[in-house]
Amino acid sequence: MIVIVDERELVTDGYSSLFDREGVATAGFAPGEFGEWVSSAADTDLRSVRAFLIGDCRDGAISPRQIRDRTGAPVIALSEHHSLEHTLRLFESGVDDVVRKPVHIREILARITAIRRRGSEEAAYTEVGSMRIFMDGRDPEIDGEPLPLPRRERRILEYLASNRGRRVTKTQVFNAIYGIFDEEVEENVVESHISKLRKKLREKLGRDPIDSKRFLGYRLVF
Repeated sequence: MIVIVDERELVTDGYSSLFDREGVATAGFAPGEFGEWVSSAADTDLRSVRAFLIGDCRDGAISPRQIRDRTGAPVIALSEHHSLEHTLRLFESGVDDVVRKPVHIREILARITAIRRRGSEEAAYTEVGSMRIFMDGRDPEIDGEPLPLPRRERRILEYLASNRGRRVTKTQVFNAIYGIFDEEVEENVVESHISKLRKKLREKLGRDPIDSKRFLGYRLVF
């Protein structure tokens, strides 16, 4: 999930729509709401956040260092100002990157992946046996051949891979794929997505790489 902060609801809604086309869940906040949320959100909710995008906010309304106190997810500033002084102020405030608008959604996703990779939180891909799982939206490969997947199934596989070695609950998967504030989709949809994903992986691999335990959740089997 990606969190977008901007004083203009039209902007947060617009970015959410664009990310949704890429199969990426989002949550939009006004600056005041965001400050309260990030200081009180549960650790499990924050672990579902892949990055924070900070747009137009009044000076001092958002503190990247406050975000850093709670999570290591990248903080990227979306800037409409093309002055060097403004860009330097943003970096001094603690953001990881400054992106000048207009910018394509896929470029933002690529920058997020690059930042996480440099921070050793996320590699360019994860290999599970003969399967290579990319973290930038590409379909996984099995024995070098792409395996086309619907975007939700692909994102679930990426999320499981990014949590390699750890078991994640159905709620954590749902929050990462649909967002923690999506009330229009039932959490049980995760089970349907994973069932379809497992079937496709079994057909290609000859085994089931997703281990599941009731009440404990899911993990990739290496």
